Amino acid sequence: MADHRYDIVIIGSGAAGLTAALNLADRFRVVVLAKGGLSEGSTAWAQGGIAAVLEPGDTFDSHIEDTIVAGAGLNDRRTVEFVVENAPKAIERLAELGVPFNPGEDAAERWHLTREGGHSHRRIVHVDDATGWAVQQALERAAAAHPNITLVTDMAAIDLVTSRHGVRYSGDGHVWGVYALHRPSGKVALFTARATILATGGAGRVYQFSTAPRGASGDGIAMAWRAGCRISNMEFNQFHPTCLYNLEVKNFLITEAMRGEGGHLKLPTNGHRFMPDFDSRAELAPRDIVARAIDHEIKRLGLDYVHLDISHQPADFVIHHFPTIHAKLLTLGIDITKEPIPVVPAMHYTCGGVMIDLDGRTDLPGLYAAGEVTQSGLHGANRLASNSLLECFVFGEAAARHIAANWESLPEPPAIREWDESRVTDSDEDIVVQHNWREIRRFMWDYVGIVRTTKRLERALHRVDLLRKEVADYYGNYRVTSDLIELRNLIEVAGLIVKSALHRQESRGLHYTLDFPETLPEAVDTVLVP
Repeated sequence: MADHRYDIVIIGSGAAGLTAALNLADRFRVVVLAKGGLSEGSTAWAQGGIAAVLEPGDTFDSHIEDTIVAGAGLNDRRTVEFVVENAPKAIERLAELGVPFNPGEDAAERWHLTREGGHSHRRIVHVDDATGWAVQQALERAAAAHPNITLVTDMAAIDLVTSRHGVRYSGDGHVWGVYALHRPSGKVALFTARATILATGGAGRVYQFSTAPRGASGDGIAMAWRAGCRISNMEFNQFHPTCLYNLEVKNFLITEAMRGEGGHLKLPTNGHRFMPDFDSRAELAPRDIVARAIDHEIKRLGLDYVHLDISHQPADFVIHHFPTIHAKLLTLGIDITKEPIPVVPAMHYTCGGVMIDLDGRTDLPGLYAAGEVTQSGLHGANRLASNSLLECFVFGEAAARHIAANWESLPEPPAIREWDESRVTDSDEDIVVQHNWREIRRFMWDYVGIVRTTKRLERALHRVDLLRKEVADYYGNYRVTSDLIELRNLIEVAGLIVKSALHRQESRGLHYTLDFPETLPEAVDTVLVP
């Protein structure tokens, strides 16, 4: 793999990365690096939809307040206002790209809007129950058709290129691109540019049970931390309340919209609908409340799962609204028009991440970020349903806009050192790497899950420290592989989550600890400094 020089390097090919690329490509040469295939990130997996104020009677203020209530007051109000007010324009641009949003059911309604937990209005625009896939395909088509966008698949980012990688050392921390492993050939390539955008998604796979795709190993968060960026609010890991419980299918999400359209959570033992026992909003309570309620009932009764039941709705209604879920579960012997779905909570979304401003800028010159990899201030202590794709579009465009407006102040990359392959050999311990990968995910699930204690967190930190030493030894002595890159990043992110959770001595939003069950009067971000 030869060295590659572009105007802008974008790491990640989901909604945030492709939105940024399309907003830059008319003026600049852009390369988009995908870890696997272009469609293998989290965007394509999103079922529910995108939140925006589109209904008569709904208001920006209402969407803002719903977001802040869900976020337990930890949100940055300026960021929430910025994203919410730009949401309708983002939807319009997606429609122009050919995203076939479900039409309204009468002439007065342009698009069909559904409602999800935590929302006070119907404001979720969607494409059946496969919105993310439709959005991803539209963005990919547009990017592939643009002559200034180069799409490169199977590139596992290793580390950001900073001033310390220059032939002549400079200590300003400027980011000039990325070293990335070409997975099929095993060769490391250098991509340099005047600006770099992290759009690598979250860290869902740091947990044993997750709705996230295989590649969601926190790569961007770990790389930014090693490069010198501050990381914030990593203790807030959103567990989606309803992941299919199936011994063969580990990460199939049952969309929040099913509860929005009347689905009930029930005990499999006696059919009791239990959510009204926990919250007046019942199944439409925010995700943290629903996930904790399910976790409570599973532990209290020694269950493997609870039931999500929408079979009381007409069969045509269920199939029309949830065709993907209906078809998938039929292959597993479950007819959702006649019987309930066994569900459990699973790690779903990383609310913390790399700190950015409203222009998508990180702490390091030349480095921008957008989407789940970031802590923008939008989500606070818990993400409101269907605000995730929205954040990608708004901040992908914001980062592109700032780069374009400030292009002349971004210097050309200096001479950068080649990747050093001389000191490493192939490892004969691949199985140990795999065991460590599984061990991280198990202890994070056991000790740093939905309900936490200080003792459990301290045990997790001890295991992080032991594994970090092992991983550093592997990384220093063996040729890099995709699994080793992910293992290195997973242990880094696990440490950031545990340290953040130990630092927060209260319960707020997604962070619930039995040792500090009360919420403090003042909402303060957890900020970790390298």
